[in-house]
Amino acid sequence: MQFIKTFQLHDFLDTLISLSTAFVFGTLIGAERQYRQRSAGLRTNVLVSVGAAAFVDLAERLTGADGAVRVIAYVVSGIGFLGAGAIMKEGMNVRGLNTAATLWSCAAVGACAGADMVAQSAAVTIFVLAGNTLLRPLVNAIDRIPLSEKTSEATYEIVVTTDAEYAAGIRQELSQTLEAASYPIREIKVIYRSEDNVEITAELVTLAAESAELDRVITRLTGLAGVSHATWNVSAME
Repeated sequence: MQFIKTFQLHDFLDTLISLSTAFVFGTLIGAERQYRQRSAGLRTNVLVSVGAAAFVDLAERLTGADGAVRVIAYVVSGIGFLGAGAIMKEGMNVRGLNTAATLWSCAAVGACAGADMVAQSAAVTIFVLAGNTLLRPLVNAIDRIPLSEKTSEATYEIVVTTDAEYAAGIRQELSQTLEAASYPIREIKVIYRSEDNVEITAELVTLAAESAELDRVITRLTGLAGVSHATWNVSAME
């Protein structure tokens, strides 16, 4: 049998150490993800880590360091597709980015283990765990800081509801008012809600704006003939 001729206990033990290292470190990362009830939990992270280690170790056994480098490149791109499956978009909200990044990092842990770089694999594991745990209080503190219109960029919309007969004039007046206030317009949409009711929406070019200035624009638009309602909305950039 070819197995008897090619089997070497030293190489097998070396592979076993690589896979065991990937398993242990993948378990540490996955346990934290499982505790947080993330979609990619303990088993997924362990499989990613062990799988990456197995591919890199196999390539290194067959073709040496050059083969391992090529396989690592494929592992990086392949895990990218796996991570994309964990990302979900719900309206303006995007979920799963942290899960995808953790899977990507877990593959790096396995790749290091497969390349017999146990210390580096341990270091990557520590940094991944630190990023998912130690940085959490800092993230929460930053999220609780109120947004400042002067320092944050967002997408602003001016919405005016008017009678259909005044729509053309209101549209022109809206454009002129925003131009006078130095707010560039990306596009203006005119939606007929009914035969007599029209909604005109001006989307501004992404910028930082002051609420007081926008309030003055709304006050001026509200005073125009035919305008029944005017307001402005803001949404965070994706």
